[in-house]
Amino acid sequence: MSAPLTLVPPLRAGAAPLSLADLEAVGRAEVRAHLAAVATTTTAGRPMVGVSLTRAADITPEPIAWLWGGWLARGKVHLIAGAPGTGKTTLGLSFAAVLTRGGHWPDGTAAPLADVAMWSGEDTPADVLVPRLIAAGANPARVHLVSGFTTERGARAFDPATDIAALAVRLARMDPPPALLIVDPLVSAVTGDSHKNAEVRSALQPLVDLAAAHGVAVLGVSHFSKGTQGRDPTERVTGSLAFGALARVVLATAKLPEEHGGGCILVRAKSNLGPDAGGFGYHLDLAALAEYPGISATRVIWGEVLEGSARELLSRADTRADPDTTGEASDVEVFIRSCLADGPVSAKQMQEDASGAGYSWDRVKRTAHRLGVERRKDGYQGSWVWTLPAEREAKGSIEPAKECKGSTLRRVHSLLPLDDSAPLSDEAPRFPAPTQSPEEAAAASRRRHRVKTKRALKAAGWTAAEVAAELVALESVQT
Repeated sequence: MSAPLTLVPPLRAGAAPLSLADLEAVGRAEVRAHLAAVATTTTAGRPMVGVSLTRAADITPEPIAWLWGGWLARGKVHLIAGAPGTGKTTLGLSFAAVLTRGGHWPDGTAAPLADVAMWSGEDTPADVLVPRLIAAGANPARVHLVSGFTTERGARAFDPATDIAALAVRLARMDPPPALLIVDPLVSAVTGDSHKNAEVRSALQPLVDLAAAHGVAVLGVSHFSKGTQGRDPTERVTGSLAFGALARVVLATAKLPEEHGGGCILVRAKSNLGPDAGGFGYHLDLAALAEYPGISATRVIWGEVLEGSARELLSRADTRADPDTTGEASDVEVFIRSCLADGPVSAKQMQEDASGAGYSWDRVKRTAHRLGVERRKDGYQGSWVWTLPAEREAKGSIEPAKECKGSTLRRVHSLLPLDDSAPLSDEAPRFPAPTQSPEEAAAASRRRHRVKTKRALKAAGWTAAEVAAELVALESVQT
Protein backbone atom coordinates (compact mmCIF):
# COMPACT_ATOMS: atom_id res chain seq x y z
CA MET A 1 0.00 0.00 0.00
CA SER A 2 1.45 3.36 -1.01
CA ALA A 3 1.91 6.00 1.69
CA PRO A 4 -0.30 9.08 1.50
CA LEU A 5 1.36 12.13 -0.01
CA THR A 6 1.02 15.42 1.82
CA LEU A 7 1.49 18.18 -0.71
CA VAL A 8 0.96 21.15 1.60
CA PRO A 9 -0.22 21.66 5.18
CA PRO A 10 -3.99 21.35 5.50
CA LEU A 11 -5.95 24.58 5.28
CA ARG A 12 -7.13 26.16 8.50
CA ALA A 13 -10.52 27.72 8.86
CA GLY A 14 -10.47 31.14 7.28
CA ALA A 15 -7.07 30.59 5.61
CA ALA A 16 -6.46 32.02 2.18
CA PRO A 17 -6.56 29.63 -0.84
CA LEU A 18 -3.28 28.14 -2.04
CA SER A 19 -1.50 30.26 -4.62
CA LEU A 20 0.16 29.05 -7.81
CA ALA A 21 3.55 29.61 -6.17
CA ASP A 22 2.52 27.27 -3.32
CA LEU A 23 1.64 24.49 -5.76
CA GLU A 24 4.83 24.97 -7.77
CA ALA A 25 6.82 24.58 -4.55
CA VAL A 26 5.86 20.91 -4.41
CA GLY A 27 8.48 18.77 -6.07
CA ARG A 28 7.18 17.56 -9.43
CA ALA A 29 9.18 14.33 -9.24
CA GLU A 30 7.54 13.52 -5.90
CA VAL A 31 4.07 14.08 -7.36
CA ARG A 32 4.79 11.91 -10.39
CA ALA A 33 6.14 9.06 -8.25
CA HIS A 34 3.07 9.16 -6.04
CA LEU A 35 0.66 9.20 -8.99
CA ALA A 36 2.49 6.28 -10.62
CA ALA A 37 2.11 4.26 -7.43
CA VAL A 38 -1.59 4.92 -6.91
CA ALA A 39 -2.31 4.35 -10.62
CA THR A 40 -1.52 0.64 -10.33
CA THR A 41 -2.82 -0.27 -6.86
CA THR A 42 -5.75 0.56 -4.68
CA THR A 43 -5.69 0.96 -0.92
CA ALA A 44 -6.41 -2.78 -0.69
CA GLY A 45 -3.43 -3.60 -2.88
CA ARG A 46 -5.57 -4.84 -5.78
CA PRO A 47 -4.96 -3.79 -9.42
CA MET A 48 -6.78 -0.68 -10.51
CA VAL A 49 -9.45 -0.95 -13.20
CA GLY A 50 -8.94 1.67 -15.88
CA VAL A 51 -7.14 2.73 -19.03
CA SER A 52 -3.54 1.61 -19.54
CA LEU A 53 -1.04 3.69 -21.47
CA THR A 54 2.30 2.53 -22.82
CA ARG A 55 4.99 4.86 -24.07
CA ALA A 56 6.10 4.19 -27.62
CA ALA A 57 9.70 4.35 -26.39
CA ASP A 58 9.04 1.26 -24.25
CA ILE A 59 7.98 -0.83 -27.26
CA THR A 60 10.62 -2.67 -29.28
CA PRO A 61 9.91 -2.67 -33.05
CA GLU A 62 9.31 -6.10 -34.61
CA PRO A 63 9.19 -7.19 -38.26
CA ILE A 64 6.01 -8.58 -39.85
CA ALA A 65 6.01 -12.37 -39.46
CA TRP A 66 5.15 -13.40 -43.00
CA LEU A 67 3.95 -16.88 -43.88
CA TRP A 68 3.95 -15.79 -47.52
CA GLY A 69 5.85 -12.56 -48.11
CA GLY A 70 3.44 -9.74 -48.88
CA TRP A 71 0.38 -12.02 -48.91
CA LEU A 72 -0.19 -13.89 -45.62
CA ALA A 73 1.07 -12.65 -42.24
CA ARG A 74 0.95 -14.21 -38.78
CA GLY A 75 -1.21 -12.39 -36.26
CA LYS A 76 -3.27 -10.57 -38.91
CA VAL A 77 -6.76 -10.91 -40.42
CA HIS A 78 -6.98 -11.42 -44.20
CA LEU A 79 -9.95 -11.49 -46.55
CA ILE A 80 -10.39 -13.24 -49.89
CA ALA A 81 -13.44 -12.20 -51.93
CA GLY A 82 -14.65 -12.54 -55.50
CA ALA A 83 -17.37 -13.62 -57.86
CA PRO A 84 -18.99 -17.06 -57.58
CA GLY A 85 -17.17 -19.87 -59.34
CA THR A 86 -13.66 -18.48 -58.86
CA GLY A 87 -12.67 -21.13 -56.31
CA LYS A 88 -12.17 -18.95 -53.22
CA THR A 89 -12.47 -21.90 -50.83
CA THR A 90 -10.28 -24.01 -53.10
CA LEU A 91 -7.63 -21.27 -52.99
CA GLY A 92 -7.72 -21.32 -49.20
CA LEU A 93 -7.25 -25.09 -49.25
CA SER A 94 -4.37 -24.64 -51.70
CA PHE A 95 -2.69 -22.30 -49.18
CA ALA A 96 -3.27 -24.96 -46.51
CA ALA A 97 -1.64 -27.59 -48.73
CA VAL A 98 1.47 -25.46 -49.21
CA LEU A 99 1.87 -24.92 -45.47
CA THR A 100 1.17 -28.50 -44.36
CA ARG A 101 3.82 -29.94 -46.64
CA GLY A 102 6.30 -27.06 -46.40
CA GLY A 103 6.04 -26.44 -50.13
CA HIS A 104 6.44 -23.36 -52.30
CA TRP A 105 4.09 -20.45 -52.90
CA PRO A 106 3.03 -19.40 -56.42
CA ASP A 107 5.93 -16.92 -56.61
CA GLY A 108 8.45 -19.69 -55.89
CA THR A 109 9.29 -18.69 -52.31
CA ALA A 110 9.47 -21.44 -49.67
CA ALA A 111 6.72 -21.85 -47.09
CA PRO A 112 7.26 -22.94 -43.48
CA LEU A 113 6.01 -26.34 -42.39
CA ALA A 114 2.93 -25.65 -40.25
CA ASP A 115 -0.50 -26.85 -39.21
CA VAL A 116 -3.76 -25.32 -40.43
CA ALA A 117 -7.21 -25.03 -38.82
CA MET A 118 -10.45 -24.44 -40.73
CA TRP A 119 -14.15 -23.90 -40.15
CA SER A 120 -16.58 -24.12 -43.06
CA GLY A 121 -20.27 -23.41 -42.87
CA GLU A 122 -20.87 -24.14 -46.55
CA ASP A 123 -18.96 -27.32 -47.49
CA THR A 124 -18.98 -30.73 -45.82
CA PRO A 125 -15.64 -32.36 -44.93
CA ALA A 126 -16.04 -35.90 -46.29
CA ASP A 127 -17.11 -35.17 -49.86
CA VAL A 128 -15.73 -31.66 -50.48
CA LEU A 129 -13.03 -30.35 -48.13
CA VAL A 130 -10.92 -33.46 -47.54
CA PRO A 131 -10.98 -34.55 -51.23
CA ARG A 132 -9.86 -31.04 -52.25
CA LEU A 133 -7.08 -31.09 -49.66
CA ILE A 134 -5.86 -34.44 -51.00
CA ALA A 135 -6.08 -33.18 -54.60
CA ALA A 136 -3.99 -30.14 -53.63
CA GLY A 137 -1.32 -32.36 -52.09
CA ALA A 138 -1.92 -31.38 -48.46
CA ASN A 139 -0.86 -33.43 -45.46
CA PRO A 140 -4.27 -34.22 -43.89
CA ALA A 141 -2.63 -35.00 -40.54
CA ARG A 142 -1.74 -31.30 -40.20
CA VAL A 143 -5.20 -29.97 -41.11
CA HIS A 144 -7.67 -29.56 -38.24
CA LEU A 145 -11.34 -29.04 -39.16
CA VAL A 146 -13.61 -27.43 -36.56
CA SER A 147 -16.38 -30.01 -36.32
CA GLY A 148 -18.51 -28.89 -33.39
CA PHE A 149 -18.83 -27.44 -29.91
CA THR A 150 -19.47 -29.45 -26.74
CA THR A 151 -21.32 -27.98 -23.75
CA GLU A 152 -22.59 -29.42 -20.51
CA ARG A 153 -25.86 -30.10 -22.30
CA GLY A 154 -24.21 -31.98 -25.14
CA ALA A 155 -22.74 -31.35 -28.58
CA ARG A 156 -23.91 -28.72 -31.04
CA ALA A 157 -22.67 -27.02 -34.20
CA PHE A 158 -19.81 -24.55 -33.89
CA ASP A 159 -20.98 -20.93 -34.22
CA PRO A 160 -18.23 -18.45 -35.16
CA ALA A 161 -20.44 -15.61 -33.99
CA THR A 162 -20.28 -16.82 -30.36
CA ASP A 163 -17.55 -19.46 -30.06
CA ILE A 164 -14.37 -17.70 -31.22
CA ALA A 165 -13.13 -17.21 -27.65
CA ALA A 166 -13.51 -20.95 -26.99
CA LEU A 167 -11.73 -21.68 -30.27
CA ALA A 168 -8.83 -19.47 -29.19
CA VAL A 169 -8.48 -21.52 -26.00
CA ARG A 170 -8.51 -24.77 -28.00
CA LEU A 171 -5.92 -23.54 -30.50
CA ALA A 172 -3.64 -22.43 -27.65
CA ARG A 173 -3.57 -26.03 -26.39
CA MET A 174 -2.40 -27.39 -29.73
CA ASP A 175 1.24 -28.32 -30.09
CA PRO A 176 2.22 -26.84 -32.41
CA PRO A 177 -0.55 -24.22 -32.78
CA PRO A 178 -1.81 -23.67 -36.34
CA ALA A 179 -0.23 -20.98 -38.47
CA LEU A 180 -3.39 -20.41 -40.55
CA LEU A 181 -7.09 -20.34 -39.63
CA ILE A 182 -9.62 -20.32 -42.48
CA VAL A 183 -13.15 -19.04 -41.75
CA ASP A 184 -15.63 -19.74 -44.55
CA PRO A 185 -17.72 -17.64 -44.82
CA LEU A 186 -16.48 -14.76 -42.70
CA VAL A 187 -19.92 -13.16 -42.50
CA SER A 188 -21.02 -16.01 -40.22
CA ALA A 189 -18.92 -14.45 -37.46
CA VAL A 190 -21.29 -11.45 -37.38
CA THR A 191 -24.29 -11.77 -35.08
CA GLY A 192 -25.96 -8.49 -36.04
CA ASP A 193 -26.48 -6.65 -39.31
CA SER A 194 -23.56 -7.42 -41.62
CA HIS A 195 -24.17 -4.11 -43.41
CA LYS A 196 -23.60 -1.94 -40.33
CA ASN A 197 -20.05 -0.78 -39.73
CA ALA A 198 -20.11 -0.76 -35.93
CA GLU A 199 -21.75 -4.18 -35.61
CA VAL A 200 -19.31 -5.81 -38.04
CA ARG A 201 -16.25 -4.35 -36.29
CA SER A 202 -17.52 -5.42 -32.88
CA ALA A 203 -18.36 -8.94 -34.09
CA LEU A 204 -14.99 -9.47 -35.80
CA GLN A 205 -12.88 -8.15 -32.89
CA PRO A 206 -12.61 -11.62 -31.26
CA LEU A 207 -11.03 -12.91 -34.48
CA VAL A 208 -8.61 -9.97 -34.49
CA ASP A 209 -7.69 -10.71 -30.87
CA LEU A 210 -7.27 -14.45 -31.61
CA ALA A 211 -4.92 -13.72 -34.50
CA ALA A 212 -2.78 -11.30 -32.48
CA ALA A 213 -2.66 -13.39 -29.30
CA HIS A 214 -1.68 -16.68 -30.95
CA GLY A 215 0.23 -15.51 -34.02
CA VAL A 216 -2.32 -17.06 -36.36
CA ALA A 217 -3.00 -15.77 -39.87
CA VAL A 218 -6.81 -15.61 -40.17
CA LEU A 219 -8.21 -15.92 -43.72
CA GLY A 220 -11.90 -15.09 -44.10
CA VAL A 221 -13.82 -15.97 -47.27
CA SER A 222 -16.44 -13.63 -48.72
CA HIS A 223 -18.10 -12.61 -52.01
CA PHE A 224 -18.41 -9.62 -54.31
CA SER A 225 -21.76 -7.83 -54.51
CA LYS A 226 -23.53 -7.95 -57.86
CA GLY A 227 -23.38 -4.93 -60.13
CA THR A 228 -20.20 -3.48 -58.56
CA GLN A 229 -17.91 -3.82 -61.59
CA GLY A 230 -15.45 -0.95 -61.94
CA ARG A 231 -15.52 0.05 -58.29
CA ASP A 232 -12.64 -0.22 -55.84
CA PRO A 233 -12.23 -3.93 -55.00
CA THR A 234 -12.54 -3.38 -51.24
CA GLU A 235 -15.88 -1.63 -51.83
CA ARG A 236 -17.18 -4.63 -53.79
CA VAL A 237 -17.05 -7.00 -50.79
CA THR A 238 -20.54 -8.03 -49.74
CA GLY A 239 -21.77 -6.29 -46.59
CA SER A 240 -20.31 -3.39 -44.65
CA LEU A 241 -17.12 -1.65 -45.72
CA ALA A 242 -15.79 -2.71 -42.32
CA PHE A 243 -14.99 -6.18 -43.71
CA GLY A 244 -12.41 -4.72 -46.07
CA ALA A 245 -11.28 -2.03 -43.64
CA LEU A 246 -10.67 -4.44 -40.77
CA ALA A 247 -8.64 -6.91 -42.84
CA ARG A 248 -4.97 -6.00 -43.14
CA VAL A 249 -4.72 -7.74 -46.52
CA VAL A 250 -7.60 -8.15 -48.98
CA LEU A 251 -7.29 -10.63 -51.86
CA ALA A 252 -9.69 -10.61 -54.79
CA THR A 253 -10.55 -13.24 -57.42
CA ALA A 254 -12.21 -13.00 -60.83
CA LYS A 255 -12.80 -14.93 -64.04
CA LEU A 256 -11.16 -13.74 -67.25
CA PRO A 257 -12.94 -13.77 -70.63
CA GLU A 258 -11.52 -15.90 -73.41
CA GLU A 259 -10.02 -12.88 -75.19
CA HIS A 260 -7.80 -12.39 -72.14
CA GLY A 261 -6.80 -16.04 -71.94
CA GLY A 262 -9.64 -17.39 -69.78
CA GLY A 263 -9.10 -18.91 -66.37
CA CYS A 264 -9.06 -16.88 -63.16
CA ILE A 265 -6.87 -14.33 -61.43
CA LEU A 266 -5.92 -13.73 -57.80
CA VAL A 267 -4.94 -10.14 -57.05
CA ARG A 268 -3.84 -8.22 -53.97
CA ALA A 269 -6.53 -5.58 -53.66
CA LYS A 270 -5.35 -4.00 -50.40
CA SER A 271 -2.47 -4.31 -47.97
CA ASN A 272 -1.69 -2.26 -44.90
CA LEU A 273 1.48 -4.28 -44.42
CA GLY A 274 3.26 -4.02 -47.78
CA PRO A 275 2.69 -3.67 -51.54
CA ASP A 276 -0.94 -3.77 -52.70
CA ALA A 277 -0.58 -4.67 -56.36
CA GLY A 278 0.18 -7.67 -58.54
CA GLY A 279 -1.34 -11.11 -58.70
CA PHE A 280 -1.31 -14.56 -60.24
CA GLY A 281 -3.27 -16.37 -62.89
CA TYR A 282 -4.71 -19.79 -62.12
CA HIS A 283 -7.05 -22.47 -63.44
CA LEU A 284 -9.41 -24.75 -61.56
CA ASP A 285 -8.74 -28.36 -62.48
CA LEU A 286 -10.84 -31.42 -61.65
CA ALA A 287 -8.47 -34.18 -60.54
CA ALA A 288 -9.21 -37.83 -59.81
CA LEU A 289 -7.96 -39.13 -56.45
CA ALA A 290 -5.76 -42.14 -57.15
CA GLU A 291 -6.20 -43.63 -53.67
CA TYR A 292 -9.99 -43.20 -53.75
CA PRO A 293 -11.43 -44.59 -57.02
CA GLY A 294 -14.48 -42.76 -58.30
CA ILE A 295 -13.75 -39.57 -56.35
CA SER A 296 -12.63 -36.36 -58.03
CA ALA A 297 -11.98 -32.94 -56.52
CA THR A 298 -11.15 -29.42 -57.65
CA ARG A 299 -7.61 -28.09 -57.28
CA VAL A 300 -5.71 -24.93 -58.25
CA ILE A 301 -3.18 -24.93 -61.10
CA TRP A 302 -1.11 -21.75 -60.82
CA GLY A 303 -0.22 -19.71 -63.89
CA GLU A 304 1.80 -16.62 -64.69
CA VAL A 305 2.71 -13.71 -62.43
CA LEU A 306 0.57 -10.61 -63.11
CA GLU A 307 1.69 -6.99 -62.88
CA GLY A 308 -0.53 -3.99 -62.24
CA SER A 309 -3.00 -2.69 -59.69
CA ALA A 310 -5.94 -4.80 -58.57
CA ARG A 311 -8.37 -2.42 -60.25
CA GLU A 312 -6.52 -2.67 -63.56
CA LEU A 313 -6.33 -6.46 -63.41
CA LEU A 314 -9.95 -6.86 -62.39
CA SER A 315 -11.05 -4.56 -65.23
CA ARG A 316 -10.07 -7.33 -67.65
CA ALA A 317 -12.56 -9.61 -65.96
CA ASP A 318 -15.24 -6.89 -66.00
CA THR A 319 -15.21 -6.95 -69.83
CA ARG A 320 -16.97 -10.32 -69.75
CA ALA A 321 -20.32 -10.33 -71.51
CA ASP A 322 -23.07 -8.82 -69.37
CA PRO A 323 -25.62 -11.53 -68.59
CA ASP A 324 -28.35 -8.92 -68.97
CA THR A 325 -27.56 -8.55 -72.69
CA THR A 326 -27.26 -12.21 -73.70
CA GLY A 327 -28.95 -15.54 -73.21
CA GLU A 328 -31.71 -15.40 -70.64
CA ALA A 329 -31.76 -11.61 -70.68
CA SER A 330 -33.04 -11.75 -74.27
CA ASP A 331 -35.96 -13.79 -72.96
CA VAL A 332 -36.51 -11.18 -70.27
CA GLU A 333 -36.60 -8.48 -72.95
CA VAL A 334 -39.21 -10.43 -74.91
CA PHE A 335 -41.16 -10.97 -71.69
CA ILE A 336 -41.23 -7.23 -70.88
CA ARG A 337 -42.25 -6.23 -74.40
CA SER A 338 -45.01 -8.83 -74.53
CA CYS A 339 -46.43 -7.82 -71.16
CA LEU A 340 -46.49 -4.13 -72.11
CA ALA A 341 -47.53 -4.58 -75.74
CA ASP A 342 -51.20 -3.79 -75.01
CA GLY A 343 -50.51 -0.73 -72.85
CA PRO A 344 -49.40 0.27 -69.36
CA VAL A 345 -49.23 -2.41 -66.68
CA SER A 346 -48.96 -1.87 -62.93
CA ALA A 347 -45.58 -2.54 -61.35
CA LYS A 348 -47.21 -4.97 -58.94
CA GLN A 349 -48.68 -6.98 -61.81
CA MET A 350 -45.33 -6.95 -63.61
CA GLN A 351 -43.61 -8.34 -60.52
CA GLU A 352 -46.20 -11.10 -60.19
CA ASP A 353 -45.88 -11.98 -63.88
CA ALA A 354 -42.08 -12.02 -63.63
CA SER A 355 -42.25 -14.39 -60.70
CA GLY A 356 -44.70 -16.60 -62.57
CA ALA A 357 -42.37 -16.67 -65.59
CA GLY A 358 -39.40 -17.61 -63.43
CA TYR A 359 -37.43 -14.35 -63.81
CA SER A 360 -35.80 -12.52 -60.90
CA TRP A 361 -37.29 -9.10 -60.22
CA ASP A 362 -33.87 -7.45 -60.11
CA ARG A 363 -33.02 -8.75 -63.59
CA VAL A 364 -36.38 -7.59 -64.95
CA LYS A 365 -35.81 -4.09 -63.56
CA ARG A 366 -32.30 -3.89 -65.02
CA THR A 367 -33.51 -5.01 -68.43
CA ALA A 368 -36.44 -2.58 -68.27
CA HIS A 369 -34.05 0.27 -67.52
CA ARG A 370 -31.91 -0.69 -70.50
CA LEU A 371 -34.99 -0.78 -72.74
CA GLY A 372 -36.02 2.68 -71.57
CA VAL A 373 -39.26 1.52 -69.98
CA GLU A 374 -40.96 4.42 -68.23
CA ARG A 375 -42.12 3.90 -64.66
CA ARG A 376 -44.63 6.53 -63.61
CA LYS A 377 -47.41 7.00 -61.08
CA ASP A 378 -50.99 6.73 -62.34
CA GLY A 379 -52.47 9.80 -60.68
CA TYR A 380 -51.70 11.45 -57.37
CA GLN A 381 -52.54 8.42 -55.22
CA GLY A 382 -52.49 5.82 -57.96
CA SER A 383 -50.18 2.86 -58.37
CA TRP A 384 -46.91 2.80 -60.30
CA VAL A 385 -47.24 1.63 -63.89
CA TRP A 386 -44.78 0.56 -66.58
CA THR A 387 -44.99 1.79 -70.16
CA LEU A 388 -42.99 0.89 -73.26
CA PRO A 389 -40.99 3.67 -74.93
CA ALA A 390 -43.00 3.20 -78.15
CA GLU A 391 -46.16 4.30 -76.36
CA ARG A 392 -44.51 7.45 -75.06
CA GLU A 393 -43.22 8.26 -78.54
CA ALA A 394 -46.73 7.84 -79.92
CA LYS A 395 -47.84 10.69 -77.65
CA GLY A 396 -45.03 13.00 -78.66
CA SER A 397 -41.44 13.70 -77.83
CA ILE A 398 -40.84 13.60 -74.10
CA GLU A 399 -38.23 15.63 -72.32
CA PRO A 400 -37.96 14.50 -68.68
CA ALA A 401 -37.07 17.09 -66.08
CA LYS A 402 -34.80 16.41 -63.15
CA GLU A 403 -36.56 14.88 -60.16
CA CYS A 404 -36.93 17.16 -57.15
CA LYS A 405 -36.60 15.51 -53.75
CA GLY A 406 -39.41 16.25 -51.34
CA SER A 407 -41.90 17.06 -54.10
CA THR A 408 -44.83 15.00 -55.29
CA LEU A 409 -44.08 16.17 -58.84
CA ARG A 410 -41.82 13.35 -60.00
CA ARG A 411 -41.48 14.05 -63.73
CA VAL A 412 -42.48 16.82 -66.16
CA HIS A 413 -43.31 16.04 -69.79
CA SER A 414 -43.18 18.46 -72.71
CA LEU A 415 -45.57 17.23 -75.41
CA LEU A 416 -44.85 18.56 -78.89
CA PRO A 417 -46.17 17.51 -82.31
CA LEU A 418 -43.79 15.20 -84.12
CA ASP A 419 -44.20 17.26 -87.35
CA ASP A 420 -42.99 20.80 -86.65
CA SER A 421 -44.43 22.03 -89.98
CA ALA A 422 -47.98 20.91 -89.15
CA PRO A 423 -50.30 23.63 -87.89
CA LEU A 424 -51.27 23.54 -84.25
CA SER A 425 -54.90 22.75 -83.49
CA ASP A 426 -57.09 21.91 -80.54
CA GLU A 427 -57.50 18.38 -81.87
CA ALA A 428 -54.89 15.94 -80.61
CA PRO A 429 -52.67 14.71 -83.46
CA ARG A 430 -53.17 11.11 -84.55
CA PHE A 431 -50.22 8.81 -84.95
CA PRO A 432 -50.10 5.32 -86.35
CA ALA A 433 -49.86 2.50 -83.81
CA PRO A 434 -46.49 0.75 -83.58
CA THR A 435 -46.22 -1.86 -86.30
CA GLN A 436 -45.74 -5.50 -85.33
CA SER A 437 -45.19 -8.46 -87.61
CA PRO A 438 -47.56 -11.43 -87.38
CA GLU A 439 -44.72 -13.54 -85.96
CA GLU A 440 -43.98 -10.99 -83.24
CA ALA A 441 -47.66 -10.70 -82.38
CA ALA A 442 -47.98 -14.47 -82.13
CA ALA A 443 -44.88 -14.71 -79.93
CA ALA A 444 -46.19 -11.96 -77.62
CA SER A 445 -49.54 -13.74 -77.36
CA ARG A 446 -47.85 -17.03 -76.51
CA ARG A 447 -45.71 -15.31 -73.89
CA ARG A 448 -48.72 -13.72 -72.17
CA HIS A 449 -50.59 -17.02 -72.29
CA ARG A 450 -47.58 -18.86 -70.82
CA VAL A 451 -47.31 -16.39 -67.91
CA LYS A 452 -51.03 -16.57 -67.13
CA THR A 453 -51.04 -20.36 -67.39
CA LYS A 454 -48.08 -20.74 -65.08
CA ARG A 455 -49.67 -18.44 -62.50
CA ALA A 456 -52.97 -20.32 -62.65
CA LEU A 457 -51.34 -23.73 -62.30
CA LYS A 458 -49.26 -22.63 -59.31
CA ALA A 459 -52.38 -21.14 -57.69
CA ALA A 460 -54.11 -24.49 -58.21
CA GLY A 461 -51.41 -26.23 -56.18
CA TRP A 462 -49.36 -27.79 -58.98
CA THR A 463 -45.74 -28.56 -58.15
CA ALA A 464 -42.91 -26.81 -59.98
CA ALA A 465 -42.09 -30.00 -61.90
CA GLU A 466 -45.73 -30.46 -62.96
CA VAL A 467 -45.98 -26.83 -64.05
CA ALA A 468 -42.76 -27.11 -66.08
CA ALA A 469 -43.95 -30.29 -67.79
CA GLU A 470 -47.30 -28.73 -68.65
CA LEU A 471 -45.67 -25.62 -70.11
CA VAL A 472 -43.34 -27.72 -72.23
CA ALA A 473 -46.34 -29.64 -73.57
CA LEU A 474 -48.20 -26.41 -74.20
CA GLU A 475 -45.23 -24.94 -76.07
CA SER A 476 -44.98 -28.01 -78.31
CA VAL A 477 -48.67 -27.78 -79.20
CA GLN A 478 -48.46 -24.05 -79.99
CA THR A 479 -45.44 -24.48 -82.23
